[in-house]
Amino acid sequence: MVRALIVDQAEDKKVSASISEVDASRLPDDGEVDIAVEYSTINYKDGLCLNGLGGLVRTYPHVPGVDFAGEVTNSSDPRFKAGDKVIMAGFRGGETRWGGYATQANEKADWLVHVPDGMTTRETQALGTAGFTAMQSIMRLEENGMTPDGGEVLVTGAGGGVGSVAVVLLARRGYQVAAATGRPEVAEYLTGLGASRIVGRDELLDDPGKVMESSMWGGCVDCVGGQVLARVIKQMKYGTGIASLGNAAGSTMHASIMPFLLRSVAILGIDSVAVPVPRRSEIWKALAAEMPRDVLETMTEEIGLADVPDHGRKILDGQVRGRILVDVNS
Repeated sequence: MVRALIVDQAEDKKVSASISEVDASRLPDDGEVDIAVEYSTINYKDGLCLNGLGGLVRTYPHVPGVDFAGEVTNSSDPRFKAGDKVIMAGFRGGETRWGGYATQANEKADWLVHVPDGMTTRETQALGTAGFTAMQSIMRLEENGMTPDGGEVLVTGAGGGVGSVAVVLLARRGYQVAAATGRPEVAEYLTGLGASRIVGRDELLDDPGKVMESSMWGGCVDCVGGQVLARVIKQMKYGTGIASLGNAAGSTMHASIMPFLLRSVAILGIDSVAVPVPRRSEIWKALAAEMPRDVLETMTEEIGLADVPDHGRKILDGQVRGRILVDVNS
């Protein structure tokens, strides 16, 4: 039997979540690799799936959990063998396919990544897609030419999962980090992670209406989108880039094209779902090498499977700080 957090939809379309013991035969069976799941995490998408929002779940009953890590128990693919530790993330797992909020999973070998040397399954899920996305954003920005001597790097939505990890990684790489947040209560937390100063969200929303503003930022990891992103575009230095990865402040914006034409500003779209496996492995190896484990521990809250629905609501309400680790066997 498999212990799983099942999301179901009633005839009135109301969605509810509960823990159930289900027969292993109900798991997807078209993958080559069977996995004993050890840890998962909570992302914004999980909050949507748990609450029947966003149209991500098409078929009920459903097991959410877009990330998980565990140990291979059986494999018909030569790339994996029993005992291997693996990470599953992306490829619509936990959305269109049963995900990681269960003690067992069946996955396609083409979607899996080996846990990098020097890292545990627990650490991979303390980071999760949030940590993966933060590192991916920094790598893209540096490939675009961002360097520590190019000026302050802005991180918007810095109190969330992606933003928190981005602050740590940027500071470790020698950048001066300006952490933008709408929650004054997390300021001390962010400076403890390495932020050199705090920028209030209202400062970014108080737009004077100019087409362009004074050059301020040598790069930006933008986790919120909307008019915050529109404002930041006008403040970028010449030839710099913005890694755009979130839409908590809205999925649309009103912006001028002049910063692109006159300052050669680049917006780099960051996707975590369809990243090819070789690139995934590269990003995970970078995280294994650079993420300080003691800092990761301080920014991580560990919960059991029964606590997931409550935290799924909290992440939608912007009440989660840092990272949430889920022990699916607890």
